[in-house]
Amino acid sequence: MLVVLVPNAPHQDLIITPPKGGLALQGRVKIPGDKSISHRALMLGAIASGTTTIEGLLLGEDPRSTAECFRVMGAQISPLNSHSVTVEGIGLGNLQEPPDLLNAGNSGTTMRLMLGLLASQPERFFVVTGDDSLRSRPMSRVIKPLHQMGAQIYGRQGNSLAPLAVQGQSLQGIHYQSPIASAQVKSCILLAGLAAEGETTVTEPSLSRDHSERMLKAFGAKLTVDPQQCSVTITGQTGGLTGQKVIVPGDISSAAFWLVAAAIVPDSELVIENVGVNPTRTGILEALALMGADIQRENERLVTGEPVADLRVRHSALKGCTIGGDLIPRLIDEIPILAVAATYARGTTVIEDAAELRVKESDRLAVTASQLNRMGANITERPDGLEIRGETPLTGASVDSYTDHRIAMSLAIAALTAPTPTTIHRAEAAAISYPNFIETLEQVCSGSV
Repeated sequence: MLVVLVPNAPHQDLIITPPKGGLALQGRVKIPGDKSISHRALMLGAIASGTTTIEGLLLGEDPRSTAECFRVMGAQISPLNSHSVTVEGIGLGNLQEPPDLLNAGNSGTTMRLMLGLLASQPERFFVVTGDDSLRSRPMSRVIKPLHQMGAQIYGRQGNSLAPLAVQGQSLQGIHYQSPIASAQVKSCILLAGLAAEGETTVTEPSLSRDHSERMLKAFGAKLTVDPQQCSVTITGQTGGLTGQKVIVPGDISSAAFWLVAAAIVPDSELVIENVGVNPTRTGILEALALMGADIQRENERLVTGEPVADLRVRHSALKGCTIGGDLIPRLIDEIPILAVAATYARGTTVIEDAAELRVKESDRLAVTASQLNRMGANITERPDGLEIRGETPLTGASVDSYTDHRIAMSLAIAALTAPTPTTIHRAEAAAISYPNFIETLEQVCSGSV
């Protein structure tokens, strides 16, 4: 397998050429740190008192955006690396008014979670922006509940789009019934609730990922969780947070690409090491199990309160299924790569209840369908998902990531079994969440992992 990254200013093309003698993936793969946990460790470390050390931090562009935003607001954050990052926090309520715009880059997590903290800083003014993609993504889902708490946030299109101006205020706790299960919405409100008067409760229609709850508790927040009601309550103004040591497990969203790669490439067997298997994130494992994938957990353990395991995956015959309901919030980021798996499955796979994907870094439903169809897939868009008719052999084609990191990586995995070369335009987007994805792809394909 020949994997070549070619400059195509101002972007880069990835050209994947299949080997003449076939391909089998073998070996052990190390994946980057969990992006969700990396963001939260940087943020909570910045607003805690004392020192936070972070091991295994993801070095993608999104966490770099988070670190830079909090640096300009007064936190001392050492140069980012995957070994050990030190954050000297400034204490809850002490974020400094920055001299310039806060730039969240391409990171929706940075912008949405940070808004909860900025809104609760009385007498300080902030303006938050991002790249072209982020400025087109709706922020009203977090701004509306913040307004209910007393926040003053102003932006384009009815206070929905960045740039956003935030005039910090003293906030009041609320009970918010979220119409969607979203960890970003929940986390934003909980972070605002840290400094709000009284209790703040968020109730969701189903459980979303709970990294914020776990980490807030570890840092000393007064927080209770009611899993039966899908609700979490935080008590504000209880004395602040204390710096901690955080060990970031491998990101299951990054592991998903290798899980699908080994499942669809004949004679393959991979072990993905040190993967976070938090139950609110393992929807990808459940969905692949429904499809008949051969995946086993090994060496299960707890790391800083987060469950971790090595995942062994072997090639297997996949079958179509329906993926929707409560499973969707636990695999929302993995749907593009699941669509790749579904093209190899016997029968039809239906993905539903996933309309949220239309307002990610790209319209992931439309882009996933259009680009895989260019490779020979048979995918029909639905308003809230996809219908994928399987057993449609993919062929090489010229495709585009639309600067969406998960699309870029999904297309690269789809290209592994194509008999002719595939060119992925704007492939550099993969670095947003997986800086060494292309290097790892080369190693996996050459058997050097």
